[in-house]
Amino acid sequence: MTQIRTPSSPDLFPAHASCQHAPLTRRRMLGALAAVPAALYGPARAQDTGPVRVAQSIALSGPLGELGQAMHQGAKTCFASINTKGGVNGRMIELVVADDGYDVKRALGNVKGFIDDKSNFALFNCMGTPMIEAMLPQVIESGVPFFAPFSGALSARPANARNVFNIRASYADEAEQLVQHLATIGIRRIAIVYQNNSFGKEVFDATQRSMDKHKLQATAIVTVENNSSDAAAAATKIAGSDPEAVLVGLAGKPTIDFVKSIRAQRKGLPLYALSIMGAAATLKAMGDDATGIAVSQVVPLPGNTVVPMVREFQQAWKAAGVTLEPSHLALEGYINARVFAEALRRAGKNLTRASFIDSTWNLKRYDLGGFEVSFSDSARNASRFVELTMVSRDGRFIR
Repeated sequence: MTQIRTPSSPDLFPAHASCQHAPLTRRRMLGALAAVPAALYGPARAQDTGPVRVAQSIALSGPLGELGQAMHQGAKTCFASINTKGGVNGRMIELVVADDGYDVKRALGNVKGFIDDKSNFALFNCMGTPMIEAMLPQVIESGVPFFAPFSGALSARPANARNVFNIRASYADEAEQLVQHLATIGIRRIAIVYQNNSFGKEVFDATQRSMDKHKLQATAIVTVENNSSDAAAAATKIAGSDPEAVLVGLAGKPTIDFVKSIRAQRKGLPLYALSIMGAAATLKAMGDDATGIAVSQVVPLPGNTVVPMVREFQQAWKAAGVTLEPSHLALEGYINARVFAEALRRAGKNLTRASFIDSTWNLKRYDLGGFEVSFSDSARNASRFVELTMVSRDGRFIR
């Protein structure tokens, strides 16, 4: 079952807590918060017989609303499938969702409301690097399990935070895969375009580290604002640097506008992007200009039913009667929910936050059916899965 709520969004932090640059002192602050004894956390036991309530702040509207909708629907489908089979240890899982519109202030308000509501057992699959960076201090201090935040940023992976569980491969993992591929096929002249926010800067830093490792230099490094007002100018600068390929660290509208502009100037220029680009709405909006873009993915191809996990996802998706097209993002949401449910099952019938946290850290080399997770440290992701796909002429991803 799913409820949609819209908590108020007070200004919980001073402006610098939600700005795009995470100061160097943030990791030290998060480390100190992570050391807060568990005994200081709020009530640790879930209701003994009622549903296990998990709360999600995610963009269902706004510039990245299509991404959030797909991921939320994937998780919702998984929990619904589990509930029809009797739930976990005899208890249903209830997913409560609040739309933050990819806005930091709204996300902080949502999360504060979720934490203050003692009936919520965990925070699940909250979305967006700027949002997660801003959430982490209050989340770590609360001790509430923070499961599968949707960000590949290293800033979303604080060390020694026992209640923070990252699953998806990092942007650094994706960037390394893309750069390594380009180096292997002999591409040397590479331009970089990235979004001018914390997500984009994280992608750029990871890309730059990988290029240094492979002794590659950028022909041009250009940013694009969130409103994509300078996307055309960025494309002109990139085209003028005469690259052999472009690494694209953009999401949502900036991706669309940049790709259209660069295609108009250099039609056949190879473009390489990270998984965040791959929303169905983004591909549709780009039309023929999307054809041939190579995209790294952190979960298997959602149509590859050779993978047992994908077959399970497809069956649940069909049974739920979902009108959205199955996508990588929907599959990721589904996988995150499956891992959460397995940790819940292993925590046993006498469920507490402490038992859930312990059971999650004890998930080692757990194979869901072609997708493996292994939790080892909050500074690392439980999955290292990355594969390259390409956008076909009909707007679908192929391997």
